[in-house]
Amino acid sequence: MLVPVLTACAVIAVISILIGVGLCVLSEKFKSSIDPKEEKLRSVLGGSNCGGCGYAGCDAYAKAVVYEGADPGLCVAADAKAISEILGVQVEAAGKKVAYVRCHGHCAKNPANYNFDDTEDCRISYLAPGHGSKKCSFGCSGFGNCAQVCPFDAIRIIDGLAVVDREKCQACGKCVAVCPKHLIDIIPDDAMYVVRCSSLNKGAAVKSACPEGCIGCGLCVRACPENAITVTNNIARIDQSKCIRCGACAEKCPSKIIVKRY
Repeated sequence: MLVPVLTACAVIAVISILIGVGLCVLSEKFKSSIDPKEEKLRSVLGGSNCGGCGYAGCDAYAKAVVYEGADPGLCVAADAKAISEILGVQVEAAGKKVAYVRCHGHCAKNPANYNFDDTEDCRISYLAPGHGSKKCSFGCSGFGNCAQVCPFDAIRIIDGLAVVDREKCQACGKCVAVCPKHLIDIIPDDAMYVVRCSSLNKGAAVKSACPEGCIGCGLCVRACPENAITVTNNIARIDQSKCIRCGACAEKCPSKIIVKRY
């Protein structure tokens, strides 16, 4: 009985070895070649897979740059000099951008009409009457969905208002996507003047909800020498690509809702 068992074991062993050798040969024959540039480029990218470049992650972005001709300057956390050396072309460093919350309605200025007992979710509160518990239906709900999805721990809820840490923020846009009220923009980090309001209400309704809301008066538009400001649906917007940081808009704003960031 021992001989047949040993024979069977030997046959199985030989077959296993042959299969293993065959797989090795096939893997070598059919393995895809990876451009060394792709591997080098991947090593100098930010590494957080944040998606701020518009691709699924650093691997996808590196592959798109090498094989599809994607813009190599989209990663704000990458070493532009190293990328230039790898690709053999001049790559300009991506200007740092950050998320900005277009609201200044903390608890003292935008108090609650009622309390939520069973939820701490901005998206659920948005479905409630008035789009949330606070007097201003356009303001930050303060439940922190943006903070929860931030992969860089760059957002804190302070006194009922989302506040972005500019040093930590990598402008990945995940907070922008999750905010049900669309309060968050991605702006250049060096943007000096911003509008800290998103209310689409008219003057009296704005002031009844928040003492510092934009009333859409248009004085900032007339004061801007570069036509960098527009008022649409009763709210002022600054085109940061045109802004020359003169501060004329902030000086003229009667609500003092246009502020200097630094």
